[in-house]
Amino acid sequence: MLDVDATDALILLERDQRHDATLIEIAQRLGISRNTVHARWKRLHEAGALRPTSSSLLPASIGRPLTAFVTLSVSQQEIASVYAKLGAIPEVVEAHTTTGDADLMVRVVARDTEDLHRVTQRIQLAPGVQRSSTMIATTEVIPQRMEPLIRALAHAES
Repeated sequence: MLDVDATDALILLERDQRHDATLIEIAQRLGISRNTVHARWKRLHEAGALRPTSSSLLPASIGRPLTAFVTLSVSQQEIASVYAKLGAIPEVVEAHTTTGDADLMVRVVARDTEDLHRVTQRIQLAPGVQRSSTMIATTEVIPQRMEPLIRALAHAES
């Protein structure tokens, strides 16, 4: 993975504050050359350090206001097929292998509890899934964020 430095952090913070800013505008605001901003932005993209822009879209804006977390225990011999099955379910927006009682933690979005039931049924029917547990998120207290860490990086090296 790419090491992000203070200059990269400043570029990312500018982009967060002004989503529609051009690279030239960011360069002007930061007092660095356009070529530097362009090269660094391109490097971040090519290194896979940036998530796709669509991942910042709020699920509620596309009719999926309900968020749930599903833990799965799976047969290790069938783990690859479980990954593939999860990847084929559009409402599965994130999945992580975990330590502890569960093998996977899956974040899903749904229209309502009935829709969530449909989604969890699809997950549970995947060959290799042995057990699942679903927790519905009631309130997002801290949204997914990177800004505090990026800000600390920007200020640590400046």
